[in-house]
Amino acid sequence: MRFRTPMLVVVALVAFAANSLLNRAALVGTAIDPVTFTALRLVSGAAMLWLLVRWRDGRSSRPGSARGSWPSALALFAYALLFSLAYVSLTAATGALLLFGAVQVSMVAWSRYCGDRLAPRQWAGFGVALAGLVVLLLPGLAAPAPLPAAMMVGAGVAWAVYTLRARGAGDPIGVTAGNFLRASVPGMLVLALFSGMARLDAEGALLAVASGAIASGLGYVVWYAALRHIATGSAAVSQLAVPVLAAVGGMLLLGEVPTLRLVVCGAAVLGGIALVVWPGRGTRR
Repeated sequence: MRFRTPMLVVVALVAFAANSLLNRAALVGTAIDPVTFTALRLVSGAAMLWLLVRWRDGRSSRPGSARGSWPSALALFAYALLFSLAYVSLTAATGALLLFGAVQVSMVAWSRYCGDRLAPRQWAGFGVALAGLVVLLLPGLAAPAPLPAAMMVGAGVAWAVYTLRARGAGDPIGVTAGNFLRASVPGMLVLALFSGMARLDAEGALLAVASGAIASGLGYVVWYAALRHIATGSAAVSQLAVPVLAAVGGMLLLGEVPTLRLVVCGAAVLGGIALVVWPGRGTRR
C-alpha cells in the first residue's frame, strides 16, 4: 500500500505523455487523418469509460445514465480535435510543452481573475513561464509552425476550460464517461462532414483506439484514483513530468531531436509553473 499511490501517479503521467506519442506516431507514420483519429479516440474513450462505470455500478448502468454536460463535452471535443490537428506538424515534445504551458497559464489566469492572490514568488514564476512560451513561439529557424502552435495553444485553453468545469465533480469517472459520450457526437458529425477526405488504415485505427481507450480512458481513471491520496499542489507539480516524458518518448520511439530553443524555453516554462503551483506558506492554493 505504501508504494501504491506513487505507482498510480507514474502510470497516469505516462498515460498522459503517451497521448502525445500516439497522436504523433499515427499522424506521421500511418494513413489516418486527424479528424478520423479524433473521432475514434473519443468513441473508444467513451466505450472504455462506460464499461468501467457499468462494471462499477452493476448491470443496471446504461449509457444514458452517465453524468456530464454538453458545455464540458464541447470543450473536450475542441481539445481533442485541435490536439490532433496540431500534431500533424509539431513534434511530441513541442506539442506537449505548448499544451501543458497553455493549460497551466490559462488556469492561473482564471484563478487570478476570480480573486485568488498570488505571492511574489508565484507572480515571478508566472512571468517566467509566460515569457518561455512567448520566446518559443517567436519567429525563427527553431520555432514551431505558427498555425499548428496556435492550434495546440487553443487545445490547452480548451482543456483548461474542461478542467475548471470539472472541479468538484462528485463522481469524476461517471462525469468523464458522460462527457466523452457527448463529445463523441460532434466528433462523428465532423467526421461525416469531412468524410470525403477521411483516411484510415489498421495501424492508425489501433493507435487511435489505444489513445482513447487506454491513454485517455484508463489513464483518467488511474489519475483520479491517485488524486484521492495526494494534495492538490503535489498533483499539479507532478504534471511537470508530462512534457519531459513526452520528449524522452519522442527521442526513443519516434527519433525526434529536441532543439536547444525548445530545451531552454521548456525549462523556463516548467520552472516558472513549478514556482506558481508549488505550495508555500502564506499563499492561497
